[in-house]
Amino acid sequence: MTSFSAVLRHGRGWLPLLGVAALLGNLTVLALPTVLGKAIDGIAASGDWVLIACGLIVLGIVCDVVEVIAGTACVAGTTAWLRHGLVARVLAAGPSGVRQFDTGDLVSRVSSNAVDAARAGPATLTAIAAAVPPIGSLVLLILISPWLGAAFLGSVLLVVAVLWLFARRTTEISLAYQETQGRIAATLTEALAGLRTIAAAGTAGREEQRVLRLLPELHARGLRTWQVLARSGAQAAVVGPLVLIAVLAVGGIQLVDHRITPGEYFAAAQYAVIGAGLGGLTSLLGQLARARAGITRVAEVSAAQPMGYGALALPDGPGRLVFDEVTVRAGDDLLLDRVHLDLPGGAAVAVVGPSGAGKSVLAAVAGRLQDPDSGQVRLDGVPLGALSQVALRTAVNCAFERPALVGSTVGDAIGVGSQQPDQLLASARATHVHGFVSRMPDGYHTPLVEAPLSGGEAQRLGLARAWAAERLLILDDATSSLDTATELLISETLMTDRRRRTRLIITHRAATAARADLVVWLDHGRVRAVAPHQALWQNPAYRKAFG
Repeated sequence: MTSFSAVLRHGRGWLPLLGVAALLGNLTVLALPTVLGKAIDGIAASGDWVLIACGLIVLGIVCDVVEVIAGTACVAGTTAWLRHGLVARVLAAGPSGVRQFDTGDLVSRVSSNAVDAARAGPATLTAIAAAVPPIGSLVLLILISPWLGAAFLGSVLLVVAVLWLFARRTTEISLAYQETQGRIAATLTEALAGLRTIAAAGTAGREEQRVLRLLPELHARGLRTWQVLARSGAQAAVVGPLVLIAVLAVGGIQLVDHRITPGEYFAAAQYAVIGAGLGGLTSLLGQLARARAGITRVAEVSAAQPMGYGALALPDGPGRLVFDEVTVRAGDDLLLDRVHLDLPGGAAVAVVGPSGAGKSVLAAVAGRLQDPDSGQVRLDGVPLGALSQVALRTAVNCAFERPALVGSTVGDAIGVGSQQPDQLLASARATHVHGFVSRMPDGYHTPLVEAPLSGGEAQRLGLARAWAAERLLILDDATSSLDTATELLISETLMTDRRRRTRLIITHRAATAARADLVVWLDHGRVRAVAPHQALWQNPAYRKAFG
């Protein structure tokens, strides 16, 4: 779980150096007025205090440089750690674990909010170190004269009140601003994914308005942020000089009464300037508020539960697939309602039904892309949740209607780093991919972004990627974009699978169902019948399921 303390702990490699540099720098600021005061009082007698003052100035410059280097390195390292953790958590949680987040919003959290969150360590240390000069100034002013300390404390408390109010307002506003940014990113991602549809429909203007409709809200939240900053800055600008005026007034009286020396008066004036400068911490507190807001948004993603796996291996078996009272809910809706199926191993099983019947949900549960809310799915007698990740993903694989092809090359899209070259080639030949890939300029080494793929070719690549499944192959409408001739060839390969794997085929085509060994007829999340296609075809309602 990502938290404020966890982010601080991760920066422990650089934060100590940053803290020491910030502390030394602020102690230098604190010591310099006293040293300069001593130099003024003793300038005629000795130049030692002047040399000390020059040394302190050089030390302050060095501390500032170290602060910049250490702070930048800390933010960069923590950002990388946060992004690595977020990406790993998203991938481990799977589609069901992060379904509450839009894609664009996730990208915004990983890319932008992670940077804000990473600044928490340096901002916190800098804020703590910034408290040293005013506290030290108060102590040293009291040593010079208790009346000077009292004047300083009374006016500084007003500056602290301004900063406290600013910090309270800014955290909430920063979080709202980041959330609006995430919503805009999510809408833009949707539009980018549908560019062809938008162009074909001629709705570019409407989509532009849809993507940008949140800009006024973002503008309002940004304006609110600047209003709070401007108001606090104005308040600090009014209250800050009061520190200087109060100390100079009291110090002037005591100088006239010879209770303090000119050098002490100069030092007191410098300490008053330090106190007056507290109002300038609003930018630092604003950065800290943005960091807290960023951590809140990052933590929401890191709280997504990764899909757990067992430790069992799959015993030898034909691939018998059993759904035991499986129920899946989405809010108040039942997507699958107490589904019970006992599918024989090695069979080609078609799953048909009208849109919204629960076919894709059944496929997702069978492939353990999501777990049911109740009930159990077993493969050759072993619950899917009890299998190790390696055992499950070696035995079961899925192909989808719109496959997301990943990797640098066409070969990577098929192998996904897990298939050996000979296995990759066998999968490509079995799914009739080898022919069109061989005609590409670099064959399987053709960069994926440069491969001119039709919808059907992309589907075939997705099917080739899934072909390595050893026990259960799931096709979620994975041949819907193929031409009739190619679909017939692949269907023949599926139905006469030499490896005799169990094949669960989601389809809208009657011809595919007719070639299957068995058909599962779903309707409104329930199993209406399980029988061969020819037997079910006598029912008009079954025929209607194919449109």
